[in-house]
Amino acid sequence: MDDNRDSRPGAQLPGPDDPPVPGPGGNLAPTDPDGTVEPAREPAPGSAPGRGRAHHGLDDHGKVRTTRAGAWWTALVAAAVISILILVFIVQNGESVAIRFLGFEGELPLAVALIAAAVAGALVVAIPGVFRIVQLRRALARNAKEV
Repeated sequence: MDDNRDSRPGAQLPGPDDPPVPGPGGNLAPTDPDGTVEPAREPAPGSAPGRGRAHHGLDDHGKVRTTRAGAWWTALVAAAVISILILVFIVQNGESVAIRFLGFEGELPLAVALIAAAVAGALVVAIPGVFRIVQLRRALARNAKEV
């Protein structure tokens, strides 16, 4: 039997002048000068499938990693959009309203009164949350020292 023949009838291995043969996953399997085909190599750990080797800035799925600069940019854009919405809210709700609270009386623009109430509500939620986070961190640090 010819050296370039596979054990299966009619199966011919590529010769040195033949184009490379795609292996599993579409990888091109290199051929030796004697015409035998090397098995396709698996991608290196951490590299994206079908991309050869891992690129800096890509995660394991081939997507761009989130960076601090990107996160800051996103936060600044979100803050700008929210600021614009707040300005529109203030302009549209500028009429004065009477405010009475615990014996105090006064007049404020409606938007200012509503924003002040929202900030006060956020503080009522945030302050106990901060104390709870500090409590949990201290407990975690104490448990880490014991181990």
